[in-house]
Amino acid sequence: MNTVYERFHQSAQRWAETEFLHVEPVTAKAYGIEARSYTWSQALNEVQRLRAAYIEAGYGHGHRVGLMLENRPVYFFHWLALNSLGVSVVPMSVEMRSAELEYLIGHSEIALAVVLPQRTDLITQAAETAGIPTRVTDAAATAFPTPAHPAPHAHAPERATECALLYTSGTTGRPKGCRLTNDYFLHTGDWYTSLGGHCPVRPGMERIMTPLPLNHVNAMCFSGMAVITAGGCIIQIDRFHPKTWWESVRTAGATIVHYLGVMPAMLLSATPAESDTQHAVRWGFGAGVGAADHSVFEARFGFPLVEGWAMTETGAGAAIHASQGTRHIGTHYIGQPSSEVQVRVVAEDGSEAQAGETGELLVRASGPDPRRHFFNGYLKDEVATEEAWAGGWFHTGDVVRRDEHGGLYFVDRKKNVIRRSGENISAVEVESVLNKHPAVKTTAVAATPDPVRGDEVLACVVTQEPVPQEQREAIAASIVQWSLERLAYYKAPGYVAFVNALPVTSSQKIQRGELKTLAAQLPGQGHCIDTRHLKNRRP
Repeated sequence: MNTVYERFHQSAQRWAETEFLHVEPVTAKAYGIEARSYTWSQALNEVQRLRAAYIEAGYGHGHRVGLMLENRPVYFFHWLALNSLGVSVVPMSVEMRSAELEYLIGHSEIALAVVLPQRTDLITQAAETAGIPTRVTDAAATAFPTPAHPAPHAHAPERATECALLYTSGTTGRPKGCRLTNDYFLHTGDWYTSLGGHCPVRPGMERIMTPLPLNHVNAMCFSGMAVITAGGCIIQIDRFHPKTWWESVRTAGATIVHYLGVMPAMLLSATPAESDTQHAVRWGFGAGVGAADHSVFEARFGFPLVEGWAMTETGAGAAIHASQGTRHIGTHYIGQPSSEVQVRVVAEDGSEAQAGETGELLVRASGPDPRRHFFNGYLKDEVATEEAWAGGWFHTGDVVRRDEHGGLYFVDRKKNVIRRSGENISAVEVESVLNKHPAVKTTAVAATPDPVRGDEVLACVVTQEPVPQEQREAIAASIVQWSLERLAYYKAPGYVAFVNALPVTSSQKIQRGELKTLAAQLPGQGHCIDTRHLKNRRP
């Protein structure tokens, strides 16, 4: 088994007349498409039709093709058709704008972009500006334009062939293109479907629902490959809709759901109802559920949220998951590494962190090849690749702590940690608390320099409604009080800055680098309230 397509073809023969892909009504309405299901055989027919068209146009092993198709069924059909020919796909978010697209097209040198009709002009202009002879075609096309250059490889695709080029979010700099092979995807499917413990996967029976975007590794690789490997059905919804989430879960018959940390909190904010447990979900797969929400969610909705850890660079090659043993609910526990993964937790001075201490997580594969099943490097950036692998370990940039039994607990991204008077403060932890304040719509937390404490906590806050200047001090004080009631005093904001919007990437992740620069400039400005005097240590 060398390619994702070959595994899909094998599963399509086994499960031919069962559902492979389900489009539920909320997603269908959002996209203006039919609410329907595709059986494995119907999906295979679509893939084969596209495969023939790509062959006719001259696409082959070594080309890259960009896909701007949102979470629509056609994404899977194009990806699998191209994979069968050894063509690597480059997922593109519809939220990207001209500068982002010019960089991505120029850097990846895609031969073709398959896009939604309303994006063709934007992509065409971006390719022209980038100076790349990229062809552009509508996703509904039945024939494709011939590529400007022939495919560089005549031999058939292999496990080591690039399957996809996924770009990191670029929260602190230019996005990096992670080269992901067929082996990376195939191994992830094997890993997911063999989790067991709290997370059994029943061959041909699971219906995995995810609202996460297909231009990210979780949806494209983890949930996608789980179904391609074990059969069952993908329920790929357009995005997370809190008000209709349970309706979609029930209508689609989801048995496994994927989540991000903010989702459980938003679902808990709805009024409890008898229907809360009227669903078929057996377990949830995700990361970042708030400590205070974890047990409350499970008790109310009747299934476990099983936390885990992975990165685009690691895939399942170093994934850690709390699928076995005690889950330590409400502690951000991500599990113990399997025998296939080696782990170090390294303090700031480079020494090994002791049990209970925080440090950066370093990982590698066990055995003679430490990079086995990981990404194949950053495209056109060997220096960054080797820096990430300094000393033979992949440096994740994530801060964790390890208990005396080897269990790992996620703290935050290293660049998000605020160090105030010797205390390490997780920006994400503070944000999760502030986002529940009734006046707050969304917030982002960063360090701002403090002459006495080194760093001070600064919160950029977007409020539900505009706050007049004369009310800002009172609202800021209520936000700090809210924090003091729920967090250690030193974690509460020392500054509250009222802003109209947060700096985010095209995939709606906070631009941490830009935020850090902004946080250094905000104190002293009229819309930034100094609340340091409210942070008194409680007896």
